Amino acid sequence: MKKELHIFFTCLMFYTRIPCPKNITHHPDYLNKATRYFPFIGWIVGSISFFVYSAFALFLSTEAAAIVAIIASILTTGAFHEDGFADVCDGFGGGWTKEKILMIMKDSAIGAYGAIGLVLLFLLKYKLLSESILLFQVYDSEAVLKIFLLFISAHSLSRLAAISIIFTHEYSREDASSKSKPIAKQYTWKEVFGSFFFGLIPMIVFSTFNLKFLLAIIPVFITRYFLARYFQKWIDGYTGDCLGATQQVCEVVFYLGILFLWKFI
Repeated sequence: MKKELHIFFTCLMFYTRIPCPKNITHHPDYLNKATRYFPFIGWIVGSISFFVYSAFALFLSTEAAAIVAIIASILTTGAFHEDGFADVCDGFGGGWTKEKILMIMKDSAIGAYGAIGLVLLFLLKYKLLSESILLFQVYDSEAVLKIFLLFISAHSLSRLAAISIIFTHEYSREDASSKSKPIAKQYTWKEVFGSFFFGLIPMIVFSTFNLKFLLAIIPVFITRYFLARYFQKWIDGYTGDCLGATQQVCEVVFYLGILFLWKFI
């Protein structure tokens, strides 16, 4: 149990800005095992976002509260995944060879592709999230619980989609120059089981209210498949930035899927 707690706190420290015990470090062995808890971090980030949304919704509009909730998730993770998304936009937008793409993604400065990508990502996330919340508020008597599960499911499922790329593809960089290198070395069935368990449980609970919600998994993993295929084509695998971009895109696709299922199925 003590070792599992150490692994969990390693994961929490690596993926968020939440304070952890002082004895926790980025030890490669624990980082490898921390993969199993990555979707569970989505439970934490989603919960924080939901409670911030609920607090601000008491005196702000749904749209404004949704923006604050998004800000809360960014502050919780330190824009960890958003930074990866911006780097991927810059790298794949401005590079035409594997070496050039990897070099651009390693640059800490943000370029035009990254800035434009982030603006469009945040606009789309804000619009889809606020519309999803409004649908539950208007048409559902159990809106609060469903909105809570919406937040949790979006963050956990999108993280599962991202981390699952580690299980099916190779790390792209030939050196150890990326912060994701320690989690890219090896994994066991425990990491695979833990990732899928924590990634799918909120979605399964969410679907007990309406079974069709379970279908939202399909577009998320279709998106994950094509993103991983795209990364493989251009850089022969993935990097930490690719995982961050996958998480962000799949989160948006999840909200889009829920809206589509609600309105048309």
